[in-house]
Amino acid sequence: MTNKNNIKPTANTVKTAKSVSFIQALFRTTGLAIATASSLVTTPLLAASFTVIHAGELLSIPGKKPLTEQTLVIDEGGNISQVKSGYLDPKSFGTDVDYIDLKNRFVMPGLMDMHVHLQGELGPKNDTENLRMSDADVAIRSAYFAKLTLLAGFTTVRDLGAKPEQIYALRDGIAKGWVDGPRIIASGGVSVTGGHGDVDGMSPDLLDKFTSKTICDGPYDCRRATRRAIKFGADVIKITSTGGVLSDTNTGTGQQMADDELKEIVDTAHGLGRKVASHAHATEGINAALRAGVDSIEHGSYADKESIKLLKKNGAYLVPTLLAGYTVVQMAKTSDFMSDAIKAKARRVGVDMTDNFKAVYKAGVKIAYGTDSGVSQHGTNAREAVLMHQAGMSNADILKSATVNGADLIGMSDKLGTLEVGNYADIIATDTSPLKEIEALLDVGFVMKGGKVYKNQ
Repeated sequence: MTNKNNIKPTANTVKTAKSVSFIQALFRTTGLAIATASSLVTTPLLAASFTVIHAGELLSIPGKKPLTEQTLVIDEGGNISQVKSGYLDPKSFGTDVDYIDLKNRFVMPGLMDMHVHLQGELGPKNDTENLRMSDADVAIRSAYFAKLTLLAGFTTVRDLGAKPEQIYALRDGIAKGWVDGPRIIASGGVSVTGGHGDVDGMSPDLLDKFTSKTICDGPYDCRRATRRAIKFGADVIKITSTGGVLSDTNTGTGQQMADDELKEIVDTAHGLGRKVASHAHATEGINAALRAGVDSIEHGSYADKESIKLLKKNGAYLVPTLLAGYTVVQMAKTSDFMSDAIKAKARRVGVDMTDNFKAVYKAGVKIAYGTDSGVSQHGTNAREAVLMHQAGMSNADILKSATVNGADLIGMSDKLGTLEVGNYADIIATDTSPLKEIEALLDVGFVMKGGKVYKNQ
C-alpha cells in the first residue's frame, strides 16, 4: 500500500504471540544480557478476531476535547473498526474476543517522534564504538533502542541519520514482525563535503574510507546523491543546510549548502515522491532551505521573522528538538569527552534554541514533535514534552504535535495520528491526563501498535 506521498506505511503484518522476536531469541542464544531491556520486554498478546477496549477517558482526535466512557473495537488486521460511546459488552462481538480494561486510564493515539537516531547514543565511548562495532553490532543495538522507544509510547518515528542499509533493514524487519519496535520512516542523508553530515574527527585515511557516497558538491552532483539515496531505500531525504553542534570541526553553525544545491535536492526528491527534512541552525541556512521548498526544518535554532513568514507560507513544519539542546548543554558543563569546538557550539545553541522556539510557536507555525534522541537517551523521548510545556506550549498543542501533526508531516494522516475508524490501532494509555499534567507522558503504562499489545502495566 502506498500513500499519496509514496511513503510506504509500515503496519504490523504478523499476528502471533507464540513466536519470539528475532532480537529476543538472539539475546537468549548468544548469552547477551541487557538488564534494562530484559526488565521491559513483554511478549505481544495473541490477537483474537476482535479486541475490545473500554477507555475511561479517550482523546480520539488530539486538538479536540476528550470523551469519557468509550469503547474501541479493533479488528484482526490491527485497525480500528468501531469507536462507540458507553461500554459495549465484549461478548456481543462473539467468543473470540480480547478484552482490555482501561476504564481508569487516559487513552490516546500512539506518540510520534519526528527526529530520532536509533543507531547510537551520544557519550564518551563514541569514538571507540565507531572503530570497534561492526555493522551487525550497530543493527542489533538499534533494535534494542527501537524497543525502548516503543515501550515509552512512541509507536512511529522518523529516523533522520543512520547507516542506510542497517536502518532500512530494521524498518523492514519491524514492518514484517520480526523485531519489536516503532513504525520507522527512514531517511537517506545528503550533505556537502566537509559540512555537517560528512564524517569528521578522524585521521585522513579513515575520513576517506567512511565518506558516504551521498556526499556531494554542486547542484548536479547533489541531484545524483539524492537519486542514489532514494534508490537504496530512503523514505525521506535528510539534508544539512547549516553546520551542526556535534560536528567535530570548527566550522560553525552557519549555512553550508549553497542555494543551488538545496534547490536541486528538493526538486529531485519531490520529483521522486520524497519529502525533505533540513537540519538547520543559523538564520540564513533556515531561510535558504525554506526558499528551496523543504518540508520541515529540524532544530530551527535561530529562526527569525523571515523564517516564520516562509514556514507559514510554505506550510512547512518546525521540529524543535529542545531535548537535544538541553542535553548538549548539560554534557558540555559536566563531561570532558566533547572537544572545545563542540562545547562552545553546545553552550551557545542549546540555550538559544528555546527562546527562538517560543517566538515560532507564538507566531502560529506548524510544529511536529521531535527529540533528536540518540543525542539524548532512547526511551526518554517524552522529556521533550516537558521542555515544550516549560517553553510555553499548551499541553493540547504538544499532544497534537506528537500525533496529528506528525502524521501529516509524513503523509500518513489517513492511517495515523487519530483513533478513528479505519486507522491503525496505535494506542497508548496513562494513569493521569497529560492534558492536565504533561508529565503523565513520562510514564506510559499501556502501548499497543497495529493492534498488538506490547506493554500493559
